[in-house]
Amino acid sequence: MDFGPDRWRLYRLAAREAGRALRESTVWSLSRLSSAPVPTRLLFAPQDLRTADPTIATDIYSGFFAFSGRAITTGGRSPFAFAPPSRAWGEALYGFGWLRHLRAAGTALAQANARSLVDEFVTSKLGDKRLACSPEVTARRLMSFISQSPLILEGADHAFYQRFLKIIGQHVRNLEREIRAGALPYQQLMAAIALCYAGLCCEGLDRTLRRASRLLARELDRQILADGGHASRNPRLVVELLFDLLPLRQMFASREVDTPEALLHAIDRMLPMVRLFRHGDGTLSHFNGMGVTAADHLATLLTYDDMRSQPIQHAPHSGYERLEAGRTLVVADVGAPPPRALSQEAAAGCLSFEFSSAAQRIVVNCGMPQIAGTTIIQASRSTVAHSTASINDISSCQIVDKKGSWLQRRISAWLVRRVGPVVLSGPERVAAERSEREHAQLLSASHDGYKARFGITHERRWQLAPKGNVLEGEDSFWSEGGNAGTAQAIIRFHLAPGIKASRAQGGRVVMLVLPNREAWQFSAAPIEAEIEDSVFLATADGMRRTEQIVLAVRPSETPSVRWRFERLARSFSPEQPQEQGPELI
Repeated sequence: MDFGPDRWRLYRLAAREAGRALRESTVWSLSRLSSAPVPTRLLFAPQDLRTADPTIATDIYSGFFAFSGRAITTGGRSPFAFAPPSRAWGEALYGFGWLRHLRAAGTALAQANARSLVDEFVTSKLGDKRLACSPEVTARRLMSFISQSPLILEGADHAFYQRFLKIIGQHVRNLEREIRAGALPYQQLMAAIALCYAGLCCEGLDRTLRRASRLLARELDRQILADGGHASRNPRLVVELLFDLLPLRQMFASREVDTPEALLHAIDRMLPMVRLFRHGDGTLSHFNGMGVTAADHLATLLTYDDMRSQPIQHAPHSGYERLEAGRTLVVADVGAPPPRALSQEAAAGCLSFEFSSAAQRIVVNCGMPQIAGTTIIQASRSTVAHSTASINDISSCQIVDKKGSWLQRRISAWLVRRVGPVVLSGPERVAAERSEREHAQLLSASHDGYKARFGITHERRWQLAPKGNVLEGEDSFWSEGGNAGTAQAIIRFHLAPGIKASRAQGGRVVMLVLPNREAWQFSAAPIEAEIEDSVFLATADGMRRTEQIVLAVRPSETPSVRWRFERLARSFSPEQPQEQGPELI
């Protein structure tokens, strides 16, 4: 962030965040004068839709805590006595979602272990309290405690029962305090959901339920867009929210309390949106924070789609498009960056796309890693980690990081602690249009993410043949002065793991052999394609090495590049020579 506009954006963001911090301090000071509400009793426990594994209960009892790709062996000590090896691991531990595995075990030992761990957490001073007390983690913990209350309270004495009710009340007070202090938008939504859980499942929290229901309706209207996407543009959050909202809808019905219309409408819109991202192999497209797809969770979720809705093809509010013909599918990102307060995981992948044939991915984005440090996570959000074009390998979005002058580094570090690595700047104008010509589906889109620095506007066009056997595209770079004369555009097509790529005809053609032996041919004009190493990050066990097709041009000399994927009539083995002319279908 060496250039002026982003520097001043950084300073303005810091000023606004300083005002929010002052408000937080005031609210927390005043809240000490009030006591936490204490529910009189628990009425029922909602269903937890997430898949449980009883074998994990044995691991937890033996002191082995594995979350988000990291693990700790406690050796008889409390898991809360260890510094979290990653933020995601800490969020999982302090969120107590793992209680579902103990409940699935269904043993007296698992019940006693659950009760002991809950009691230890709330009574000891162990753990990273800053992380544990963050609004989204507090909300998740409250929902976990309520959902798994039969496990925690089975066989407990009256004193523990009363202490547990007091814990629920303290969590309610803390979340209401965070809301008054101006929590970030997603934190507000999670707090509203958790408070509705408490208000519906506990007797004596009627006022909390009324306030939470109003907040829930407001935030759902704000954050769940008209096409069913979340305002963050993150597919993962749509899935996670549905796992919390579906039981909430059932709770309102069970208590015979009027269900907020915003809740019903949000669920109805979100389920078809999940299907938009879904490829033939059952996994979701890797855009804006989406990493590993929990296939069992997704399958469970889609069984609650009573209408068995078809995936939507056109999501203009979320900025995604889906082209589908035969057994071929294209999902494209044609949206601007999300609002800054919701951009902690947003990526600089404008005009990127994923492309699959039946159950086999062909072109992918690198995805959000599950096991990685901050540097790799930030790299996964860059433009070069997406199947689109970058200029001079610079991202189309600038993300708050610890670079620049001493003052900028200090401000950035403080902002990352407060609001996360949000997007500071990016494309301001993204236009997209789809049409149909002779039964072929056409999509064109453009963005101005490189206009300020290089005077270049990137435009991409896709055309999917009626049978799905041909995907044609064109990347154009329109120059308007600036540094366009010295700029280099690099167009990348990251290939899915397992695809064998080989150059043929002197680089004019790239042959692609899929793991199922299906073969495709890639060609480009007027330049030759190169094959380079790449990495697929969205795996449960780390990273997988793969390859990418790369086209490099200077927009001042070659303003337009055409490319084409064609399915071949017969299959090839990876070892089979392919210099012979292939037969196309």
